[in-house]
Amino acid sequence: MRILLSGLGGHMGHEVAALLAAKPRGMELACGVDAFADADAMPVPCAKTFAEAEGPDFAADLIIDFSHHSLTNDLLAYACKKNIPLVLATTGQTDDERAAIAEASKRIPLFFAANYSVGVALLIKLAKQTAAVMKDAEIEIVEMHHDRKVDAPSGTALAIGRALQEVRPEATLALGRSGMGKRTKEEIGIHAIRMGNIVGTHEVIIGTNNQTITLKHEAHSRALFAEGALAAAEFVTGKPAGLYDMDSLLAMD
Repeated sequence: MRILLSGLGGHMGHEVAALLAAKPRGMELACGVDAFADADAMPVPCAKTFAEAEGPDFAADLIIDFSHHSLTNDLLAYACKKNIPLVLATTGQTDDERAAIAEASKRIPLFFAANYSVGVALLIKLAKQTAAVMKDAEIEIVEMHHDRKVDAPSGTALAIGRALQEVRPEATLALGRSGMGKRTKEEIGIHAIRMGNIVGTHEVIIGTNNQTITLKHEAHSRALFAEGALAAAEFVTGKPAGLYDMDSLLAMD
């Protein structure tokens, strides 16, 4: 399977490329797209834009994207034009971009997750189960990332919050907290910490006056997310058009 890697020159692009160097599961890095990369320094042909990613050097069977959400529309148009599966591993999409993702999934198999860690997927499942059982508990989410991360809160923290709203339909997401005013019963607070070189930590605190359950996931290496993206690529290959996520991957036989 020939992989086009969008965001080839970035931190996660390097992680994915390093894993693909061993050609795992029959996958190989074929080409890339990256507006900021030095094409001459890349291990495979690399275009600045998707419009330039044409010709035999850019023939690919699947796209993995670790770039920036502002490229979402160009990325979706290219994947649909080529009629190839897409593993979308970039976060921070606007509502319009998320709607475009849903629309594109009607034409191609599209795997989209806020976090490509199986451990985070399990954290979300456990958090939903706990929140459903402890109906009167208050919930707070704390996420920590390196000081270079530009979006806050993280896409994963928002995904956890939205997942909890599935079992707490009345819940509202409070992004940070400041000023005067008591916490409402319906609030799920989400708090972002940025410092140092933290790869990614997500903590869900679910508590009543009498007991507290804390669920926490720590990523120790960015290779974790690259491994998850390759697992998603293998999973989505051969699937019909549709929108797939980590729940889909966990549920497979």
